[in-house]
Amino acid sequence: MAILGRINPLKVVKEVDFGLYLDGGSDGEILLPKRYIPEGAQIGDTLSVFVYKDSEDRLVATTETPLAQVGSYASLRVTSVTDQGAFLDWGLMKDLFVPHREQREPMEVGQFYPVFVYVDYESQRITASSRLDSFFEVEAPEVEEGQEVDIIVFKETDLGWKVVVDQRYSGMLYHSEIFLPIQIGQTCKAYVKRVRPDHKLDLILQKPGFEKVDAFSDQLHGMLKEADGFLPITDKTPAETIYEQFSVSKKTFKKAVGDLYRKRLIVLEETGIRLVK
Repeated sequence: MAILGRINPLKVVKEVDFGLYLDGGSDGEILLPKRYIPEGAQIGDTLSVFVYKDSEDRLVATTETPLAQVGSYASLRVTSVTDQGAFLDWGLMKDLFVPHREQREPMEVGQFYPVFVYVDYESQRITASSRLDSFFEVEAPEVEEGQEVDIIVFKETDLGWKVVVDQRYSGMLYHSEIFLPIQIGQTCKAYVKRVRPDHKLDLILQKPGFEKVDAFSDQLHGMLKEADGFLPITDKTPAETIYEQFSVSKKTFKKAVGDLYRKRLIVLEETGIRLVK
């Protein structure tokens, strides 16, 4: 039996003018159209193919790899919107369908949206949903504090940005700890700050080591020496500028400045920080 919406290893059992037929087990023979046949493929070979349904609801195979498979999350672009729903480009000839009921907000052509791909129980068709909260795993996350993870940003709240973590879990990036522009659909690396009792994850964008104030205090002191004793950075400097120059959050930067000030190694001027000679 072939798994719908996933890559399957299927054996070639028949060759016809318009392609190859693959052994789908209880699903019968599945067509691999001629344009997708790898060079040199022949009867008896096992091919890695993605199985989905064509416009006539028949199982069909392709050697192309989609941008998302059933059971995964991805940020995909809307190609068209109809009375039935929206269609997304997922890297295959036939676009991926999102019913109106599965849209967290009305989708617009040309925009990217984070979605979860699944097989609709009633229609048995591959479908996508932007209502992600209902698809996350509820078991305790198999991650540790400080671990690097992959995230997809999917919703902004009063506290911060909700994200998909490692294609499995729900996580949060808090506004107070974000120092770079964030937008829905963005994919990037993050780090586990805390595993909450409700099994959701609090995350940060910096490696935890960068948050050690003592280490950055020494680094900042050295940078002041290299800059002839003065850096034009103040409390009013945007967090983005601080991160671009020092690779730390504004919160960490301010703590390091306070540490150097208490040690009487710097003075704070209206236009910046000056090293005490």
